[in-house]
Amino acid sequence: MHVLSVSSLKGGVGKTTVALGLASAAFAQGLKTLVVDLDPQCDATTGLGAVGEFKTTVASVLKNPKHNVVSASIVSSTWGKVGGGSVDVMVGSPKSIHHDTPHPTLRQTWKLEEALHLVETIYDLVIIDTPPSINALTRTAWVASDRVLVVTEPGIFSVVAADRAIRALEEVRMAITKRVRPLGILINRHRPASKEQDFRVQELNEMFPGLLIPNYLEERAHLQQTQGAARPIHTWPGEGAVEIANFFTELLARAFVAFEEPNEEVTAEKPKEKRRFFRRHKRGSKRPEILTIETAIEQLGEIVETTESQSADVSAEPEISTSIAAMPSIETDWTEPSWQDDELAAKQQEVSTNTGSWNFKLEIEKPEEEKN
Repeated sequence: MHVLSVSSLKGGVGKTTVALGLASAAFAQGLKTLVVDLDPQCDATTGLGAVGEFKTTVASVLKNPKHNVVSASIVSSTWGKVGGGSVDVMVGSPKSIHHDTPHPTLRQTWKLEEALHLVETIYDLVIIDTPPSINALTRTAWVASDRVLVVTEPGIFSVVAADRAIRALEEVRMAITKRVRPLGILINRHRPASKEQDFRVQELNEMFPGLLIPNYLEERAHLQQTQGAARPIHTWPGEGAVEIANFFTELLARAFVAFEEPNEEVTAEKPKEKRRFFRRHKRGSKRPEILTIETAIEQLGEIVETTESQSADVSAEPEISTSIAAMPSIETDWTEPSWQDDELAAKQQEVSTNTGSWNFKLEIEKPEEEKN
């Protein structure tokens, strides 16, 4: 399963339009696709025909990323009525704004990754529509993503916003996960006859060499019409709609080429510590197995023979030798179980990802049990 975020730090640049266009291209290719609507305005949910009152939404997932909550938050779009593809949506909600804090903890930024870990065997592609800000929701989406597509307009304010987005993405890459990388910068609503826009396009080329996607998306009425009808652009009649559909097909192909590039995520593990911060399940990795007492005896020690004094006690249990010299030197891939007591987790100090001055500050304090 591949995850692509569509982001912009400036509103009104057509970010949701691009996300739905990519979903339409995946729909036309028969890919099992999930659209995660993290924008509190819920435009992607509306564009996919998921209209109504929903008890469980993406806000519920961010609060409690359990399997039953994640499953209940996903509904089928109406696109299936006009084609053979399949696109589901994790329903957006205005309540998700409560999770869009300016200084999220590391645990908060990892919750969507935990949720997608539960459905990675179901979907081929996940497209995340992020809000136009650099607060917790956008960072949560980036941490869960393989690539990020930055959407902009050829205007001064949009160019500045694109610059901030690329710098913020690099901060997330260095501080939390190196797996995520920019797919590129897409220029939307381009007008070829505008000298001002041509100047801004050249400016973007100079600022981000190699990142600017060479094809530009012009504003067409067909996009608004398909969104109003809650239909994919690939099923809309007309030569103009076909041209736009081909644009998104090529853009999706570009994304899949980027997905196949080597993963730069750091694999070296730090020395294990007793403290545990939170449950963290990553896509593409198996959950750790729990070590049984039989395995521990076999790998780490021997059963001590009972003495005469112990033989009188019928209930005496075998002990494991604590002699370090007697323990064989065995390397094991076993790691600590990902579960932990919720009450203990609640007592532990959260890890701050405050990005003041574009630098993450990871301050870790031991839990109360270790202080005592």
